[in-house]
Formats: sequence, structure tokens, C-alpha cells
Amino acid sequence: MSPRPGPTAPTAAAPTTLAFVESPVQLLNVLEWAHSAGATGPAGGLTVVVLSPNDPMTRGQLRRMAQLARDEGLTVRWEEARGGAAAPFHTIGGLRAALRKADRIVIGDPFSRYVQLLLTITRARTLVVVDDGTATMEFISQLASGERLVRWHRRGGRPGVRDLAFAPVSASARRRLTPGSKRTVEVFSSMPIDSAPDGVRVTPNTFDWTRSRFGPPRVAKGADLVGTSLVETGVVDLDRYVEAVRSLSRAHGATRYFAHRRESSEKLHRLAVETGLQVVRPDLPLELIARRGPIGRTILSFPSTVVHTLPLALAGTEVRVSVCDIDPAWLTETASPRAQGFLSGVTGTARDVHRLTSVAAPTQGVSATA
Repeated sequence: MSPRPGPTAPTAAAPTTLAFVESPVQLLNVLEWAHSAGATGPAGGLTVVVLSPNDPMTRGQLRRMAQLARDEGLTVRWEEARGGAAAPFHTIGGLRAALRKADRIVIGDPFSRYVQLLLTITRARTLVVVDDGTATMEFISQLASGERLVRWHRRGGRPGVRDLAFAPVSASARRRLTPGSKRTVEVFSSMPIDSAPDGVRVTPNTFDWTRSRFGPPRVAKGADLVGTSLVETGVVDLDRYVEAVRSLSRAHGATRYFAHRRESSEKLHRLAVETGLQVVRPDLPLELIARRGPIGRTILSFPSTVVHTLPLALAGTEVRVSVCDIDPAWLTETASPRAQGFLSGVTGTARDVHRLTSVAAPTQGVSATA
């Protein structure tokens, strides 16, 4: 199935709500928000704009998610937003009229420069931010403290030339993401957000749509391990990561490794050879894969979004999610000074997971229900 280029509904009437997504998880969370807000179906007035990336695995998952969105009655507009030097100008130009007319904008990644640029055009009075993983926690923190919007793994370094050139656009987008007398801001999240800036409404994402559409899964014996892109983002050393995966899988009897969509083919090949794990490249976000099953009775993960989302998606099943902390010795020399604290916070705030204190000694794990 290939997504249709351009609008899938008549363009005579502009949509009341535009949602911009760049990843499968963002689109999943837009579906969850639409289900929660009653915005599904043709009468919901929601058009999802996919700002397609170039990565083949991400594109494949987005195609599958786009079809699920259409099945829910949503309009999906696929944009080849990165298909050459002129693509951004073509995409933004084609969206300008809809951006001006929309009264509600839903975004999945407030740190995206593409999204920040689009926010400078819109006049919408209602903005909704849905989860793009654990980055939502950092977004809330930076919004509350008045900091510039920058991804957690890049913090601590000096802004580059492109950062400085884009700074006015980023500052403008940040202002539009700040609630005021003429603008409301909602954060729809499954992350543990204990406090939010004044005026920001936080709505919990409990994965009701996922549970209502899929499963319950068949639960198999043994364990599955969830991969992470911390090596690809320069946070964790490759050799240390491979050794940690090998130790964790042996200690807990894991047989499958669910790859993150950003993990490189070279790294996955090495993991398969050196650990003996069956590497699986999911064609949908892991929350849907796990809910459809079959899935191991134990899901092992390093600190990542899934330690927050999988317990919600798998509520009522026998599956237990176990999380292993990142040892400070695994971090690269170039990792952000905030990396260890942020990753520890991801683990420490996870609800209904089993926290492992060692990759090699599962009997030392302690239950965590923070």
C-alpha cells in the first residue's frame, strides 16, 4: 500500500484541524488523541499531514499507520517534505492556505524545525502537542523555564551556525506554543507530567484506542528485548551497548530483539551475530505490535518511551515490562552532560515496570511503581 500524494478529500472546505506528524509514533498518538477528543470520522474535521522522512523503515511504518488513520475516517495528506532541495518550499507553499484557515493545530514534535517553521504561519487559537516519546517531558520542562527548545541529547553543546540562523524562527514557534489570552495549549501525553506551565492543559493518553482496536495478545513464554537508538544519537558507546544486550538477553532468556526504526543495519547485524537474538524490524509502532501479539511474557527495555507506553497498551495482560538502567560507563565522551540524569529520570518515573539493577543479575531486580 502506498499513500496517496496530496489530499484524500475535496479541498473546497478547509479542515478545522491540521495534525503534522513525522514519525509512526506521532501518528499513533494523533489517533489516540482523535479517539479521546471525538475527532475521528469525516465529521471530525481532522486532516493528518504526514511530513515524510527519507528513512525507508520510518516511511514503511508511516504508510501502515496512514492506512489505519484512513480506516478511522481521517483524511491523510502525504507530503514528500524532504524529497530534494525544493521540497520544503513546495510543501510549505502548498500548506499555507490550510494553515491560515485551521482553527486547531496538532503537532507531534515541537523540537522539529520543520514544524516550528509551519507554526510561524498558522493563526490557530488552539495548539495540541501529542507525544513524540520521552522528549515531551523535556519540552514541558523547557517551556516552563523559558529556555530555547533543544533536544535533550544535544543540550550542553554550543549552538552551531544553523542553530543561530534558525533562532528567530525557533523563538517565534516557542511563543506560539506558550498559552495566552488568545491561545490555548494542550499536551496529550502518556508521560509522567507532574506539573505544567500555567495555562497548559495536560490530558492523559491511556491508549484506549489501541486497546479497543487490537488484542488482547497471545502471551508466549520467555522474553523479548526492545532496542534503542542511543548509539545512533551518540549517547551510548556501541561496544558497551552490544555487551549489555548480550548480558541482558542471556540473563533473562530473551530470544527476539525488536529494533528501533533508527538503528543502523550494521549494528543490527552485529547484534544478531554476537548475541544470537532474532532481530525483528517492526512494521508498526511497538505498542501495536505488542498488542497484536504474540509477545513474550517479559519485555526487556533500556530507558525509552516504551517503559511508559507499553504498560498502558498491555494493561490487563500477563506481560511484565522490565527496564535496565544505562550504566554511566556506557556513555560516550561526547554525550550531553544531561544524558545520565535524563535517562535515569525516564526509568525512575516509569509506572508499573520492574526495575533491574544489573544487566547480569535478574534476581536483584526490584519492583518499581513510581
